[in-house]
Amino acid sequence: MTDLVHPLWIEPWPLVLASASAPRAEMLRAAGIPLEIVPADVDERRVEDALAADGVSTDVIAIRLAAAKAEAVSIRFPGRLVLGADQTLAVGSERLHKPSGLAEGRAQILKLRDREHVLHSGAALVMDGVVLDSFVTTARLSMRAFTEEFLDRYIAQAGDQVTKSVGGYQLEGAGIHLFDRVKADHFTVLGLPLFPLLAALRRRGVLVE
Repeated sequence: MTDLVHPLWIEPWPLVLASASAPRAEMLRAAGIPLEIVPADVDERRVEDALAADGVSTDVIAIRLAAAKAEAVSIRFPGRLVLGADQTLAVGSERLHKPSGLAEGRAQILKLRDREHVLHSGAALVMDGVVLDSFVTTARLSMRAFTEEFLDRYIAQAGDQVTKSVGGYQLEGAGIHLFDRVKADHFTVLGLPLFPLLAALRRRGVLVE
């Protein structure tokens, strides 16, 4: 029987989301996709550093991180469709990561001030440890030349949210004040290549065409 709460989703089981990201879950639920959230236990920094040492580009790293998360979770859910997702950020030739604290977040945002950086959102669909589909979308974001007084006020308002995302900002909140130009769709910035993901789910017959 079709679940009338999710009329576009025709798979008998919810999509397993291998991520603790609230924005990703909100995007998927808003699109009418039922979820079972099971965050992956993956050492992202170790995986990312190993890939970077092999010369893998930041966009491909985002995909590989997403796949690693989904693969780790899929072992526990045989026969289920599992979605992994991750982001990478580069400013020039330097990769940045989620800040470990407010001081690191402040220093990182200062590094991005008055510069353009590139944000890659990767995703992978996995079943039984096998990657079925993977995709990545890219955003180019330009921070404005704000004052340090502004930055201190922003961090005071954002608090621990500064440590919750690569780049140290949430564009859907007060972080919008950091920017003067964004070249991307909104979903990429929030951490999910949603359009190619929905297309893949339709191809696989779990969403109504």
